[in-house]
Amino acid sequence: MLPIKLSNLSNNFLIFLFVILFFCSSSFGEEKSVDIWSKKDSTKSSEENKKDDAVKEKSKIDISKINQNTKEEIQISDNQNEDPPVKLVGLYDPGKNDLSLEMWSGTNGEFIRDAIKRIEKIKLSKFSEEIFLNTILTYSYAPKNNLSESEFLQLKINWLIKNNKIEVIENFLNNNLEFDGKSKLIKFLVDFYISSADILEGCKKADFVNKEIKDKYLEKFRIYCLVLNEKKEEAQLNFDLLREEGRSDKFFDDKILFLLGMKDKPNNTISDKNLLNFYLSSVTIENFNYEPTKKTDKNIWKYLVASNLIVIDKLEDPETIKKYETAANEGTFEKEKIFEIYMSIPFNITQLINASTTYQSLESYEGRALIYQKILLSDNMENKLNLLFLLKDLFEKEKLDNIFKEKLSDTLKGMDPDDVPEEYKKIVKRSIILEKNIELGKIKYDDKVLHRSKAIKIFTENNPNKEKVNKDFLNSYKKIKRNKKYFFSIKDIILLETLVSDGIEIPKDLSIQNLSKNLTVPSTMSSLVENGEIGLFMLKLVEIIGSDEIKNLDPETLYFINNLLNKGKIKKVRNQILNLTLPLRV
Repeated sequence: MLPIKLSNLSNNFLIFLFVILFFCSSSFGEEKSVDIWSKKDSTKSSEENKKDDAVKEKSKIDISKINQNTKEEIQISDNQNEDPPVKLVGLYDPGKNDLSLEMWSGTNGEFIRDAIKRIEKIKLSKFSEEIFLNTILTYSYAPKNNLSESEFLQLKINWLIKNNKIEVIENFLNNNLEFDGKSKLIKFLVDFYISSADILEGCKKADFVNKEIKDKYLEKFRIYCLVLNEKKEEAQLNFDLLREEGRSDKFFDDKILFLLGMKDKPNNTISDKNLLNFYLSSVTIENFNYEPTKKTDKNIWKYLVASNLIVIDKLEDPETIKKYETAANEGTFEKEKIFEIYMSIPFNITQLINASTTYQSLESYEGRALIYQKILLSDNMENKLNLLFLLKDLFEKEKLDNIFKEKLSDTLKGMDPDDVPEEYKKIVKRSIILEKNIELGKIKYDDKVLHRSKAIKIFTENNPNKEKVNKDFLNSYKKIKRNKKYFFSIKDIILLETLVSDGIEIPKDLSIQNLSKNLTVPSTMSSLVENGEIGLFMLKLVEIIGSDEIKNLDPETLYFINNLLNKGKIKKVRNQILNLTLPLRV
């Protein structure tokens, strides 16, 4: 019995000893392993870390994330340890128009500021405006000298607001999370929709406001929107917070408390301090009545008209009528309403019969009203045309010509051209506002004229087959070469330079240098391209085209524009221009 017990004890002891030794050896092994690796690879790790740090220090940007449908902020950091990240604000990928992130970097900010100020004074054509917007709203670095990132952005924002670019502004807000001037853009959108009497849409735009934005005006409007949408508890919470922070005022408190049902009657004071105050006045005051003046804000004028708060019956006060004329000329009062006013002014039969002379003895607005009524009564084409252009002169004399431009054009359009006397045909044609035809006709190719040959497919087609283009060019050139009287036009030279720029070889006997020897390229613009100041170059291009339609540019101007776009490798803009100017379309 005893041997068995001892044997069992011995076995248990051995097992116990084995377990202890196993755990001890495992612990020692782990410690030894760590020590070995740390000693062996300490130098290597240090070197790899340095490399990693160097890689991290490099500026990186993922252009693929820059598009019109993303809300991601694009940040660039030159040194993560020192400099804060650079935020890129814009709408378009630089590659969209062959531009670059650095297109402003090397330009003196003063030149950019001056160029934009000059452009602001130009009524840009549709094409010029497109180039301008594509340039200033491309994601890019700000200039390094004399124009801060914030000021540069404000120049862009101010232009969008001044030119009422509602759709562009909304896209801009949708694609950029935080930037200087965001509240300014949102306020403009809100006021636009309030002045249009579209409050619900205005409330939607207030959704752009987030907790980071501290703007009393926008926060007040948002509180009103919550009330309007029957979210009174949330409105109450936001209203209480605004008051606690001391950012409300007695006028707003009075109106909101009434709208929340916490006050029986609002104060009847009308405030035109801003559009929101005025709107709240109009929706809370019973029998609201307001007489605008020449000093009244344009948005309030627009709201009054849009909300039918201006009733035109018989107006007898000359100053009131003049005030409405001024507003209509500035675009804040409906132009057609002016002619309704004119129709309400009474004249006797003698005045109407002798209108052509009687108007001179009347007040200026009465004279215009008399001539307008006479036009409506006139059946004779010649007399009617005389009166129409007399009325045009009377509006221009008072610098109110914006009122009558469209009215005159529409009246002339309604006339049968065959009934218009010969001596009036030119002035009638000049006075008609033509609707812009944005649709391009079908290209008609002509191999006997180089710039109308099939070789123009180099810029009219996306991803053109260069072998096919080259073949088409050579076929056309053979025909031209046989024609001893053929003269290479400037447009031909433009095509030749474009072909060479895009990698098409031309015959050795065809010297572009000789053909273009009498054509010049402005040295100042050429320098901009050579120095990589592409942003400023594009602004200069906008100035040159200005209010002109691109198809109306003279060949010399078209030549140097194309020449410089080729040098700058800005081919997408170049192709747009050439597509509108070189082909014969039917």
